[in-house]
Amino acid sequence: MAIETVGVVGAGTMGNGIAQVAAVAGLKVLLIDVNDAALARGVAALTGSLERLVAKGKIGAEARDNALARIETSTDYRRLAAADLVIEAATENAELKIRILKQIEAAARPDAIIASNTSSISITALAATLGNPTRFVGMHFFNPVPLLPLVEVIRGLQTGDETAAAVRELAARLGKTPIDVRNAPGFVVNRILLPMINEAFFVLAEGVATAEEIDDGMRLGANHPIGPLALADLIGLDVCLSIMDVFLKDFGDAKYRACPLLRELVAAGRLGRKTGHGVYRYG
Repeated sequence: MAIETVGVVGAGTMGNGIAQVAAVAGLKVLLIDVNDAALARGVAALTGSLERLVAKGKIGAEARDNALARIETSTDYRRLAAADLVIEAATENAELKIRILKQIEAAARPDAIIASNTSSISITALAATLGNPTRFVGMHFFNPVPLLPLVEVIRGLQTGDETAAAVRELAARLGKTPIDVRNAPGFVVNRILLPMINEAFFVLAEGVATAEEIDDGMRLGANHPIGPLALADLIGLDVCLSIMDVFLKDFGDAKYRACPLLRELVAAGRLGRKTGHGVYRYG
């Protein structure tokens, strides 16, 4: 099916990034959130991102203006009836996502594709809560969405072939590289990445090295562009903890136990860049 209008539910970091790349690619975007304040924050964030792209010569001022003109915001889910595809981009919480997905399904057309940007929650389990699970798929973007080129296309047990193919084509239209992934906790990237980040917190907690030395070690010794602790701050320590808890529950293996230091920082509200303080402080 042709996808020309995309709904995005959730105007936070991931949602506004997805809205931005879709609008830049020439699609009409319906950005939905719970209140006008959340929508205003999301639009301000993506506007700032577009301004930075203009300043770096990545896009022109006209392309920026056209992208912004393609984005419509609303708190009314009924606006999603105009969408060919709706992407849920809410916080990594299964109960919240299920509630939102049911609202999306009630508002969307019967032939519309529904996707989740979940980074760890079972696509099969989420699909089972919907009336037509063949139209449901995982579409996992990476933060920051405008810069990172990967999209994991995750097929649940029920996902139809046409659904997966349409989402792969859309990802390519957005300038992304899609990879096909079978449903499993954490999929591919986070299955490998988050245990590494968690181990970095254990190394820090044990006093083996400072945060800076741990990050320097992985940057200079493993050729990583950013150290694991700095990356945790970028992802959000709360998101990292949530994913590790999903792994522990779904795999039932103690090797996925979250580091107590990670859990304590989250309890303290030190969530990383978005709060100005995580492992590191930010201005």
